[in-house]
This record gives sequence, structure tokens and C-alpha cells, in this order.
Amino acid sequence: MTMASGSIGVEARSLVKRYGMVQAVDGVSFQVRRGEIFGFLGANGAGKTTTLRMLCGLILPTSGTALIDEFDVFRQPLEAKARLGYLDEEPFIHPHLTGREFLDYIADLYRMPRGPERQQRMERLLGLFELADRGELIGAYSHGMKQKIGLASLLIREPSVLLLDEPTNGLDPRSARLVKDLLEELAARGTTVLLSTHILEVAQALCHRITIIDRGRLVATGTVDELRAQTGSAQATLEDLFLRLTAGPESRELIDRLLEPQR
Repeated sequence: MTMASGSIGVEARSLVKRYGMVQAVDGVSFQVRRGEIFGFLGANGAGKTTTLRMLCGLILPTSGTALIDEFDVFRQPLEAKARLGYLDEEPFIHPHLTGREFLDYIADLYRMPRGPERQQRMERLLGLFELADRGELIGAYSHGMKQKIGLASLLIREPSVLLLDEPTNGLDPRSARLVKDLLEELAARGTTVLLSTHILEVAQALCHRITIIDRGRLVATGTVDELRAQTGSAQATLEDLFLRLTAGPESRELIDRLLEPQR
């Protein structure tokens, strides 16, 4: 993997989100450099999606700051969101439009000039995701097809920052590989990519660095080798590291014994 050097594309500063007495996110801070693919990992309910939604401005934090390309998401929302593309785990995609009509609609929303360049970009994306010949309404798409048109709707305007919640969810192996290759190419061009995924093999192969959140708090951040050094497990897979770093006291000793031969 290669990574373009540069300044900060995404920054979370002491983000906190409380729902009544429940602390969903507790002081989360990290930075993602431009040209970096940064993995955001955690179990269900750990605070991943809440953090991503604060970073893109969908949820107001209880306290803390979210920055996109150094613009404050809540104080400078137009500047920040103009640079941002966000794909939710269950994205809303207009069911009564065709894929081509939906991309055209998104281009209009972002005031992209009509003309040959816009049309060529739209057709290129439809071809890339194997949707160019699909004339039915999006409501009839499979889950994987909806995921692909959702990604295409982000990329048509070429944002400098991508926040992706489970981007390979529901994709067949061929399409998942296409998305991974595409993200690597975008990062090499300088796009900042922050992605959440449950597929740890994808994160290990794709991400330059990884942060792990557990019960609303970050427990570790670094490359896979740095996480191995932190846990003393030189040959551990990311799955092993994840289990060790998020294990409760009652299971940590068992996990340590299981990983002992890998030290």
C-alpha cells in the first residue's frame, strides 16, 4: 500500500455524544491524513456510526469538534460538506428514479455544470459499477446494486474526503474487489478515506492505519504492525488484535492464552 503525504483531511477533537444517561461516544480524538485510508473498527454499538455521523454533520455532538479539510463541520458547514462524501450503512437512494436519473439529480443538487464533462463522468461511473445497462427503477435494485449506485453518487462530484460506513456491505466478491481497488486509487490521488467495516480482512489489506473503538472510547490506533507491538503479538492477524484489544477482563486471559504461540 502507498499513501500520499499531506495535511489533515479529517479530524475528530474530543467528540462526545450522550443520549440521556448513555454515553455513546466518549472523548474520541483522531486525525486522518490526506491520501490515507483509515479504518474505524468496533463491535456493534461501540460508537462507530455515531462518530461518523458527527463528523459529517448529521448528529450534533454533546461536545467536541469535527473538521473536514480543516473546516469546522458545525461552524463552517457549507465549506466542510462541499468537500465531503458520506455513505451510510443503509443509504437512502430515491427508489423512483433510474440509476442514471439519480446521478443526474445528485449532480444538479451540487450545481455541477451540465455538459459533456458531467455526462462523461456519469457514464464512466455507471460503466465502472456495471449499471450502465440497468434501466429499471432503483426500487427494484438488489442491495448490492443500491450500494454501488450510492458510491457512484458520491464520486460523481469528486469529493476530497470520503466517510464510508460498511462500503462493501452486500457486495459480491467481484464488486467488493472493485471498491477496494477504487479506494486505493482514490487515496493515491490524495483523497482522504475514512471507512468503517466489519470485514477485518478488508481493513487489514486496505487500510494504512486503524483505530479501534470500544464502548465509545478509542482503545488503540496505528498500523497493524504498531498494534501488534502494543499487544506483544508479532504474527497476530487484525482479527486476533481486535479481539484482544476489545476483550473484557473475563475473557482477556483466555484470548492471551490462545494467542500465546504467536508471540
